[in-house]
Amino acid sequence: MVQRRETAVFVGDLKRRRVLQACCGFALCAPALAQTEATGEAAAAPQENDALAFAYGDRAGQAIAPADLALGAKQTLAYPLDPNTMRMRDGSRLNQLIVVQLDPAKLAADTLARAANGIVAYSGVCTHTGCDVTAWYADVLRFKCPCHESEFDPSDGARVVGGPAPWQLAALPLKIADGALLVAGPFVGRVGFQPPGLTPFGQ
Repeated sequence: MVQRRETAVFVGDLKRRRVLQACCGFALCAPALAQTEATGEAAAAPQENDALAFAYGDRAGQAIAPADLALGAKQTLAYPLDPNTMRMRDGSRLNQLIVVQLDPAKLAADTLARAANGIVAYSGVCTHTGCDVTAWYADVLRFKCPCHESEFDPSDGARVVGGPAPWQLAALPLKIADGALLVAGPFVGRVGFQPPGLTPFGQ
């Protein structure tokens, strides 16, 4: 009888220890899981109905309104913004965008179909060696990569019009809903850049 009681006490203690260990393990793992989810969300590609947010400066993280973009002005650097969590998808450089407003009447048909009142968005990473496309030719309304002077025409799908870039910048379709500038669909075209030592054909 005494042995049974001692065995029951031992088993009960063992169960309690296992429960406590499980609780402690969950408590320790929960922040790590939350961090993993946050990192995954930040690195996720743009999603439909994401807003666009200023990437840098005093307004970094704030949503960009159509009125913030002047016609023909230099591109604005942006990241997609999850409207539910208000978290920017800035965990990957490949999510960096360049946004500009142009005259809709001067856009190529395919570009016009992806634009929102003349506002177009493209990958902000040059397809040549991955530099940020931050320069702008105001006289001809073209993007320019400051590293190797590749030029892209935002009115015509950001096709390459000068320099060594092997292909055009990927386009991100946009829409305007309730006065907000939103992502209308996934990137169109190849996102990324040419690895060092390779030609545009991978040789």
